[in-house]
Amino acid sequence: MLNKLRDPELGKRILSKLVPLAREAARLLGRPAIFMEVCGTHTMAIARSGLRSLLAGSLELRSGPGCPVCVTDQGDIDKVIALAAARHDLVIGTFGDMLRVPGTNSSLEQERARGARVEIFYSPAEAVTFAAGHPRDEVVFLGVGFETTAPAVALSVAAARSRDLKNYSVLSFHKTVPTVLEILLSDPELKIDGLILPGHVCTVTGRKAFDFVSTKFNVPAVVAGFEPVDLMEAAYLLLKQIVSGRAETVNGYPRLVREEGNNKAKEIMKEYFKPVDVQWRGFGMVPQSGLALQERFSLYDAAVKFPVEVSESPPPRGCACGDVLKGKIVSSDCPLFARKCTPLQPVGPCMVSTEGACAAYYQYEWSKTGSRGNIGG
Repeated sequence: MLNKLRDPELGKRILSKLVPLAREAARLLGRPAIFMEVCGTHTMAIARSGLRSLLAGSLELRSGPGCPVCVTDQGDIDKVIALAAARHDLVIGTFGDMLRVPGTNSSLEQERARGARVEIFYSPAEAVTFAAGHPRDEVVFLGVGFETTAPAVALSVAAARSRDLKNYSVLSFHKTVPTVLEILLSDPELKIDGLILPGHVCTVTGRKAFDFVSTKFNVPAVVAGFEPVDLMEAAYLLLKQIVSGRAETVNGYPRLVREEGNNKAKEIMKEYFKPVDVQWRGFGMVPQSGLALQERFSLYDAAVKFPVEVSESPPPRGCACGDVLKGKIVSSDCPLFARKCTPLQPVGPCMVSTEGACAAYYQYEWSKTGSRGNIGG
């Protein structure tokens, strides 16, 4: 199956149909259509495959709020760093992407160099195993991510309970995708002609959870997989809707996504988490778009066990990650891009995360030309 989806000849055949359709859509719109992907894995796949440059001039692809590390608010980053700095008796467990994300005055990487205990785990289950093997250590795992990772974090709490571990807790920064997309699509300044919906998230939520994109906002949407052929097909299906004057939410990833999603995963999330208002980088407060642990699991809630207060901090000076995440600009429009902000010296999270729009563009697109330029322009 994967070999077929990565077949260059199949890709060429789809592209030969896609480009004329994009030109027809551009003629109807009076400009190239703009599609937004809202998944960091899509962002990387688009950059890695060169799809953006193949479609340049007839179709523009922009990134949205699909990178979980990137959308984590500056204040939440500062809280984690402050906790690591103040409590060297704690073990802060995190996915690797969070290590180098700059806070206002420091990062987890810098605090680790100063003596903080920061461990990288590849899964929440690994963090629980670590806690079980180190009963004298308090392990605080950073729950960062969308519907894709939240069930696994909930299961880690369940595992800690079943093992009667008292030294494991979760600092939940989890967010849900549909709510922020409603905010995004309500923005009159944003001109998006179609959404490429996140395949991973939709395996949990199901396709129907995103029906509002087309029914409420009259914007075409397609759930997409992660191979180049998947993404080209998604663009093709979006263009067909534009040309025919339709707006539907289509499942372009039926090999894994179902209408209702994964009910078991949704039940686990509902059992362990509750919706709360949370801050998103670039978006501000988005009502009921975060996931906090239910009160009955407060023993495993690091926000309850180890409360931290930090001053409100603005994003780094000059950093345009917020506007990149809202699709208002592309990475190369940021004045810091490839100048003061590079993968070696990142200013904002979009240049740090392996799913960040700026990191993807820098690694796969800008670095090839050696010059700045408009993505997809």
